[in-house]
Amino acid sequence: MNVHDSERMAGLLKQAGYEITEEATDADLVVVNTCSVRERAEDKLYSRLGVLSGGDSANRPLIAVTGCVAQQEANNIFRRSGHVDVVVGTQAIRHLPMLVDAAERTSAPQMDVNPYDDVSFPLGLASRNDPVKAFVTVIEGCNDFCSFCVVPYTRGHERMRPAADIIREVERAAEEGHREIQLLGQIVNHYEAPDVPGCDFAGLLAQVNDVRGVERIRFASPHPRHVTAEMIRAMAELPKVCNHLHLPVQSGSTSVLTAMRRRYTREEYLELVGNIRDAIPALALSTDVIVGFPGETDAQFEETLSLVSEVGYQSMFSFKYSERPKTLAANRLPDDVDEKEKSRRLTELQLLQNGIQARLLAEAVGSTQEVLVDSTSRRRAHEVSGRTSRNTVVNFAGSSEWIGRTMNVRILRAGPHSLWGKAEVSHAD
Repeated sequence: MNVHDSERMAGLLKQAGYEITEEATDADLVVVNTCSVRERAEDKLYSRLGVLSGGDSANRPLIAVTGCVAQQEANNIFRRSGHVDVVVGTQAIRHLPMLVDAAERTSAPQMDVNPYDDVSFPLGLASRNDPVKAFVTVIEGCNDFCSFCVVPYTRGHERMRPAADIIREVERAAEEGHREIQLLGQIVNHYEAPDVPGCDFAGLLAQVNDVRGVERIRFASPHPRHVTAEMIRAMAELPKVCNHLHLPVQSGSTSVLTAMRRRYTREEYLELVGNIRDAIPALALSTDVIVGFPGETDAQFEETLSLVSEVGYQSMFSFKYSERPKTLAANRLPDDVDEKEKSRRLTELQLLQNGIQARLLAEAVGSTQEVLVDSTSRRRAHEVSGRTSRNTVVNFAGSSEWIGRTMNVRILRAGPHSLWGKAEVSHAD
């Protein structure tokens, strides 16, 4: 979501006459787009602002802070960093060029953190840097208020984009050559089209599937309690929807899930996983897990370990709990798990997941996978990289001219996080 917001802001600034620089030291304007899901992201913001504000003040660029920390902290950013010129909240990014212009003309700080309900955005203005993937927002904000989550306070209440706007943006992205569409929403599968009665997330997937030029469809992030039978059927039947589902569990303990206000039990989650795998046997699952949530006991953490073992996730994002401003957990639950114990639990969880991941990757050796090439290798000039439908990274020898193509790749070996193989190409290639 933040990457796509950055693409949108870059497009707005280009339209206003700005050009992207390679180095911040060459810039007249530096925009720092922020996240506040984890505390460390906020710490990094103020460290970055300290670097940007150093040196010759006469040649200092204008500095704008945008995104979730901007929404959350507002005037506090001006107080903590006296060199910030513009603060723009998550729902006001379209106003960024006007605020930058006002700050330049008046030399006075400018801020807009107002909550706007309008989720429209000019078609074709986002400055997409990825030649293969295109992010398309379908929902802004969230109404669920999980007790640990700051998003409803930083991105506002849930607002749905019209299906017609979404499909026009997908069509435009496909015309520009983007082969993979990634639909975005804090709870993306809660989508209900405001302009098409009866069109839910499954219906939206079907519409995107019909767009010419789209080869693959992914989405993030769904909520387990909004996964419907219709959504599972759509994933199973629509050929362009990838065989990968990110299904955040957060904890394997029903008691902890209740305290998190996730509104499902361990048993309901495992039943859902079973239903999904019955319908789509080839599907790969990934997830999010928080350890050390307030009140989490050793026994409850062991329940998380056992659930992870039972499900067998292809990959995982795992975190130590940290209090987020304004959240229900911060206001009502003492952060009573010792920091060392949080670290111990996180290490144990990650060791377990690494073993599962290594086993699943090793099982792919000897198979032939369809890989959508999306980049050249960062380590070897003669290699390219891409992903399978199951979202596994595959590296193999090839040309940068293959970017955007789907290649059949024979898998020869597995690493801890990716696969390596050999492209099966015809003589013409």
